[in-house]
Amino acid sequence: MTYENLDRKLVNALLGDGRASLRSLAEDLDVSVTTVSNHLKDLEEQGIINGYTPKLDYDALGYDVTAVVQLKVEGSALPEVTESLKQHKQMISVYEVTGDYDIIAIGKFTDTDGMNNQIKELLVDPQIKESNTSVVLNAASEHEQFDLDVE
Repeated sequence: MTYENLDRKLVNALLGDGRASLRSLAEDLDVSVTTVSNHLKDLEEQGIINGYTPKLDYDALGYDVTAVVQLKVEGSALPEVTESLKQHKQMISVYEVTGDYDIIAIGKFTDTDGMNNQIKELLVDPQIKESNTSVVLNAASEHEQFDLDVE
């Protein structure tokens, strides 16, 4: 029995069903339950698997306004502003980027008033030099993950 690519196959199986039991994973991958358990433990310890969480449909929960917020900040303030954005619960993604802006954040809101209020809170920070906010009209693809290549 070869375990070549087993970790990738295991990750792909979990992407298909994050609630799969060790037994069903072992059967699907044609290895023992102990082998699956050991490999999962290793993947978790390495930080490759960071947890098991449900995929939420924010629109169905009333968070149907998505905003893309682009910010220019003072160079030395980048880590501080990024950390501040991460603390806002409705900012689901925060990226430090290259290009015209320094930070791009994606936020989910129940309405445009809530979005507007949170963005106004951000803009009182004197370290933010410029902002640009776009409201998403239609999410053609969102929160997608992809299977890893297996040789």
